[in-house]
Amino acid sequence: MPGISPASWCGFDLPGQESELERLEEQAAEPGLWDDPEHAQAIMQRLSRLRASVDGWRSFESRIRSTVELLEMAIEADDASMAEELAEESAAIFSEAEQRELLLVLSGEYDDRSAILAIHAREGGTDAQDWTEMLLRMYTRWAAQSGFKAQVLDLSAGEEAGVKSATLEISGDYAYGYAKAERGVHRLVRLSPFDAAHARHTSFALVEVLPEAEDNVAVQINPDDIEMDVFKASGAGGQHVQKNSTAVRIRHIPSGIVVSCQNERSQLQNREVAMKILRARLMEVEMRRRAEERAALKGEHVSAGWGSQIRSYVLHPYKMVKDHRTGFESTNPDLVLGGELEGFMRAYLLSSVEGEQD
Repeated sequence: MPGISPASWCGFDLPGQESELERLEEQAAEPGLWDDPEHAQAIMQRLSRLRASVDGWRSFESRIRSTVELLEMAIEADDASMAEELAEESAAIFSEAEQRELLLVLSGEYDDRSAILAIHAREGGTDAQDWTEMLLRMYTRWAAQSGFKAQVLDLSAGEEAGVKSATLEISGDYAYGYAKAERGVHRLVRLSPFDAAHARHTSFALVEVLPEAEDNVAVQINPDDIEMDVFKASGAGGQHVQKNSTAVRIRHIPSGIVVSCQNERSQLQNREVAMKILRARLMEVEMRRRAEERAALKGEHVSAGWGSQIRSYVLHPYKMVKDHRTGFESTNPDLVLGGELEGFMRAYLLSSVEGEQD
């Protein structure tokens, strides 16, 4: 299939999915299923996603067969007008095949979940904080264009401009699978709008991408392991914007992870958001541990890719966005910063699969 990687299709097992679907449907029909609500919830969520996947693939298969049959009829009848219509349908089928190719790649344990993006200003002072805000806007627009829902969970404003850090929830099936391509350090080169001499500056921002934990099914947290402080929410420059202490800072004692949230109006809401972020961070810790164990068993080198520089956005002296992992690039930074990230994500996801096949 033109433009489609064989590596990403070879592991696809639709009959296997159908067998699993049948097994889960039998479990869902058992009378005592909801005696364990958490287990039942996990089964029903998996069942829903698997049913949607199987139905989608069977519908796509039917569409291809119908098109092939009509094409054969058009050739026999020498019907040029029908052939032209079928050419358009064939192009649409190839386009859908490319989209479905990515779904085959998104087969990780948590790929089908929603995502939490944490963006942090790094080296570059005010420029880095402005760059962080630009990335927040880019991912918000990407989410909207991709049919996901984006919500800012927490934001710490910069003193002069931009933001020091922001946490963005992207809700929707496979949001994490796509967004994980963005994990790492992003570099911006431009003429600084904050420099009186208008000199060229380089700024850095770190993007963390976490799979969202589904309630307490995936991550169990002992209430005794939590320490919570409350404080007054602050705005740009550190001014207090709330008279009451509604902002929340949570520390998970065993791991040392600290999460704060001040975006919501009430202390209870901020605590709920902070706990959601904490569960996602604990899930990431577990993912790293498993990855390190697998690498040790295989004798592989553990990559530092969780935080290394992955992409450069150059606005001066030329215009270019380049991904250093895949070599994929664009000469239109405005489109990329406007949320056009599909090419970069696609290149990363396919290169990851091809790397596993080697």
